Amino acid sequence: MNISIVSGWLPIVVCCLALAALMLAIGWRSGRWRRQLARGIPIAAAVTIVVALVLTIGSLVPSDFPWWAYVWGFTFVLAVCVAVVGWSGAGWLRRAAATVAMLLTLAVTLGTINQQSGSFPTLSRLATLRPVHVVETPTLRQIRGQVAATGMLPEEGVVIPVTIPPRVSHFSTRQAYVYLPPAWFAKVTPSLPTLVLLPGEPGSASDWTGDGNVDATANAFAHSHRGLAPIIVMPDPNGYQTDDTECVNSKFGNAETYLVEDVPAFVRSRFNASSRPGSLAIGGLSAGGTCSVMLALGNPQIYPTFASYSGFASPEYEETTRSQTIDTLFAGSEAMFAAHDPVQLLRNGHFNGMAGWFEAGQGDQEPLQAAHLLQPAALHAGIATCFLVRPGGHDFDVWSQALEDSFPWLSWRLGLTPKPATEPAKCDSP
Repeated sequence: MNISIVSGWLPIVVCCLALAALMLAIGWRSGRWRRQLARGIPIAAAVTIVVALVLTIGSLVPSDFPWWAYVWGFTFVLAVCVAVVGWSGAGWLRRAAATVAMLLTLAVTLGTINQQSGSFPTLSRLATLRPVHVVETPTLRQIRGQVAATGMLPEEGVVIPVTIPPRVSHFSTRQAYVYLPPAWFAKVTPSLPTLVLLPGEPGSASDWTGDGNVDATANAFAHSHRGLAPIIVMPDPNGYQTDDTECVNSKFGNAETYLVEDVPAFVRSRFNASSRPGSLAIGGLSAGGTCSVMLALGNPQIYPTFASYSGFASPEYEETTRSQTIDTLFAGSEAMFAAHDPVQLLRNGHFNGMAGWFEAGQGDQEPLQAAHLLQPAALHAGIATCFLVRPGGHDFDVWSQALEDSFPWLSWRLGLTPKPATEPAKCDSP
């Protein structure tokens, strides 16, 4: 189940099987192939061109979207046409081949998109949609028992699924995940700081620990710091009503209240997390990065430290226009949008004592432009900043590396470990 589905032998085998099935589905001997291809090729070409134009003109895909995804999209539509045109009168073998061809060409098409985004790197990740190293709550008691018996902390932390009660927000949300470092299992539970990590859109609470390698990054850090690392909370900011709340209170629910009030209260009451000033930080990838900046600027007493990995400059509902975002999320109120727009918040405010980390991929144009816009604006507004551009695009290769880059800095800002001697980013104080 740990076989890669983005590289190696499996994608190649599936591609070959898809093409073989398509060849078998065509009626070469019966002469149906002329009608199948004469109809299928023009229809597939037209559909592919229209889809490509819509995606490109509407900026619905990144600039580095792979061309071979369109090629396989064409092949999928062709397989559908071949099946429809040749179904009547075909034997069971060709019908079976046509069905397999449709399924496999669709799988390869989706696989090329997944290869670009990096959302599901392995079969196990695709099958479970859950973190690789997740354990259930009873395991915590077992680990505590081992620590009590041996006096030794576990070598690694754990990730557990949790339900965060929306006591204040009443936000209808899905399951969250929490990483607990080795130090949390000490005989006397320490009061550790908390890092909240948000996924992108579309995304899920398990993205960070599934594809973002958060547990591996935190475990490596803890290993070199006597088991110390922040508690990491990975909540679901989107809930059941939409794929994109942009972390604001709207008709889709009180996502902002949930993230600002319910999440911190839960981690403090359930895991004895620190409640001292400065003990909370928030970060996120893509739309989650936008959320982290917005929530920190709107609630500096709660989140004085933030990290934006490939975040955008302003809230953007499902990649719609600014006016559509305002109508959908802010009931048409320009003032409410301004109160949640990092660009305007930084232009009009001053934020002494805050700090922010901005990181984006060199080939990820819109988030890179946003980072170039927000970082100097944040510095001018009194926020200490770190800025780093990595090779790469809008994917988990960049985001997992960005978390690793910023993790020592975040731990220092949270008051857990000393200030790093060096940083991979360029860091400035106001």
